[in-house]
This record gives sequence, structure tokens and C-alpha cells, in this order.
Amino acid sequence: MTQANIQIDDIDSRIISVLAADGRRSYADIGTEVGLSTAAVHERVKKMLEKGVIRRFAISVDPERVGLNFTAFVAIRNDGGIHCRDVAPRLRAMPQVEELHSVAGEYDFLAKIRTTHARALEDVIYQIKAIEGVARTTSTVVLNTEFEDRPLDLEWMGADKAGR
Repeated sequence: MTQANIQIDDIDSRIISVLAADGRRSYADIGTEVGLSTAAVHERVKKMLEKGVIRRFAISVDPERVGLNFTAFVAIRNDGGIHCRDVAPRLRAMPQVEELHSVAGEYDFLAKIRTTHARALEDVIYQIKAIEGVARTTSTVVLNTEFEDRPLDLEWMGADKAGR
């Protein structure tokens, strides 16, 4: 169940964009960029954390530098024997599943999987197929990643709202 959209203003959007690009920026530095005091930025970030707008602060690791050189997207179809909500926690428990999306269409889930090599992906697919409720999978292997882990930039929403 998702929470209703929380209204944020243009300054909050700018703060989010700055933090998304570099979560280590100081509140003083952000304040200078968005035209607020350090205390005002701190208070806005605190409120956005409390409201769940900002979920967490995290680092971004280059997968290849830690040996995760193989990426695939795996579409997963439920067999109807058990509900998809019962399959999802089993997929979440697999550390190789980096993302899991419930999707509409022929398949029920789309998983982004990272492994060290093709044989490791094969092992993960066998584990997925062994989950009760999984009927079949279809895999798409990534040859090259043009970009990913893009920082969220909300500043375009202000222009969009203004009709520009």
C-alpha cells in the first residue's frame, strides 16, 4: 500500500536533487546553493525524513569494482498456485536480486539480478524456479549499461508544473 503523494515545494525539490547527486554535501553548502540558512535546510531535511519523502541516505557502489560483472533482467511468471505477495518475500531474500518490480502484462515480476558470471546467474534462476508459485522465467542479459543509478532530479517538475 502506498502513501498519498506529499506536496513539496520547489526548494524541497532542489534540496532533494542536490542530496541525490551527493548525499555527503553539508547543509551549509546546500543552503548556499538553494538560498537558505543551514538551520532551514536541516529543518526541511528533517521534515522530509519524518514524512518519508527521503527514505534513507546511502552510498552507491560500482558493482563491477566489487566483482559483480554480470547483470540480467529476469521476468518471472506466477503459476497462480499461491499469491504473488507470497512469492515476493522469497525473491527479496535472495541477495543477487537487486530490484524487484511487480508488473502488468505477461509476467508478474521483473527482477534485476547481479552476479559474478553467467553460471552464477544460472544458479540464481534455478533458485527462482524452485520457489513455490513460480511458473517460468525469461532472462535478458545486459551487454552494456549506458547509465544507471541516476540521481533523482526533481527540478524538472517545477518547470513542468509551470507549463514550461
